[in-house]
Amino acid sequence: MAKEQYTITIYTENNVGLLNRIAIIFSRRKINIDSLNSSPSEIDGIYRFTIVIDETEEVVRKLARQIEKQVEVLKAYYNTNDEIVWQEMALYKVPADQITEKAKVERLLREYGARAVVIRRDYIIFETTGHREETDKLVKVLEPYGMIEFVRTARVAIIKASHGFHEKLKDFEEMQPGSKLVENEFLNKQDEVFTM
Repeated sequence: MAKEQYTITIYTENNVGLLNRIAIIFSRRKINIDSLNSSPSEIDGIYRFTIVIDETEEVVRKLARQIEKQVEVLKAYYNTNDEIVWQEMALYKVPADQITEKAKVERLLREYGARAVVIRRDYIIFETTGHREETDKLVKVLEPYGMIEFVRTARVAIIKASHGFHEKLKDFEEMQPGSKLVENEFLNKQDEVFTM
């Protein structure tokens, strides 16, 4: 099975130490995290981790099950890039004297969907959003002007087929203990055997 880029979305309670425990799950399996973002979700008190890795689907599936075993984790999903809508934001700090021609700045802003967020005599800071390839292109364009600083955020993503986690939460609350619970306990015992 070939490796592919996956985005893992984890819905959790907001508890101290959870991020560390999730990171340990990845480090024990020697899986590099390409991007990690934590933010509030659409539900008050529920947080959302968005983690990007390159792995096989089988490994990602087992990883998601292992993450769900954490007490504070409500649900973990994994998706390919085709199954999500995602963006990253980037900031670029460039010396103002190198980019003083107004026409050049306006052309750059239009061509790369960027905007100036700070304009000072000594530097200008541009901001843009897009996929990694798009934000990397602007880095290459601005490098000849003596880029002072560059920073990019982690990925933020929305699952295309999702109806929001609040619907899933209602299902959890309405679920009565029964055969599904026994089946999940059986699956969890099988997952405990999982070693990479």
